[in-house]
Amino acid sequence: MRKKFKFILPLLVILFLPSCKAKEKAIRIPTASTTGALYNLGFSLSKLWTDKIGLKFNSEASNGGVDNLNIIYDKDAEVSLGVSSIVYQAYHGEGVFKDRKNPSLRIIAGLYLNPNQVVVRKDAGINSLKDLKGKNFSAGSSGSTTESETMNHLKAVCLKESDLNIQRIAPGESADLIRTGSLDGVWIMAAIPTASVTEITASSGAEILEIDRQTVDKLKEEDPWYTNYTIKAGSYIGQDKDINTSAIKMVLYTTDELSDDLVYEMTKTFWENLEELQESNKSLKGLKVEDAIKDIADLPLAEGAKRYYKEIGLIK
Repeated sequence: MRKKFKFILPLLVILFLPSCKAKEKAIRIPTASTTGALYNLGFSLSKLWTDKIGLKFNSEASNGGVDNLNIIYDKDAEVSLGVSSIVYQAYHGEGVFKDRKNPSLRIIAGLYLNPNQVVVRKDAGINSLKDLKGKNFSAGSSGSTTESETMNHLKAVCLKESDLNIQRIAPGESADLIRTGSLDGVWIMAAIPTASVTEITASSGAEILEIDRQTVDKLKEEDPWYTNYTIKAGSYIGQDKDINTSAIKMVLYTTDELSDDLVYEMTKTFWENLEELQESNKSLKGLKVEDAIKDIADLPLAEGAKRYYKEIGLIK
């Protein structure tokens, strides 16, 4: 009997190996630079889904929104986060995605408003976006959402890229350059508060530049996903007044290639464990499921997500 068992056991192991390997394939989630709120949120999501669903999810650092959509387009990842504007452009093949249209993109959930934060040296003589002319300024990492946002806003105030000395440096690296005077400012798009802005304002004598309502309204004329956003006084060290800026809704998205059943479980798990996620992600504070499908730029919902929202009565 033992001899038979010894023979059968290796055979069972061999037969079982293919299914084991299939289960080991991780769902990949590119996020942003390690200093941003998005990186931490991606890590929290991957841990939650891995623990609750039983599949392996891996969050990874990246250059941010535009980079993430290119990674998804190349099928090197399955789930990511980005502002609704660039997801819309990728879905329709517009802007930087002109030759990389991706109609398979699907929304899992609309999250929070993601504000633009333009951090400048106090002694650089920058009091408005127009004052960036001639300055040494970082648009963030190449391929990031902030790079795209920088160009959109410069256009809104009639500036061209050539009017500035534009550099493409990640927010974490910009702090030292601002401190030494090599950079006059940096564009950061992240939830309030974000570590990179905290570091720069606390250590470099820098401040957040206001983007006035007139500029935001001009942006909205062409791109309706923009809205005004108030960075409340006290959000950062030394910030003693409210600051107006622009913001866009952040969305969690996938493609129609991920199974409907899996996306349903991901959506359900996300919302049913929101309080746990909020404990380690300040960006999710105040988020509620009632806003899950608002301000998502008319992008299509993933079928699995739609099933969950129908189940809870959010949509018919």
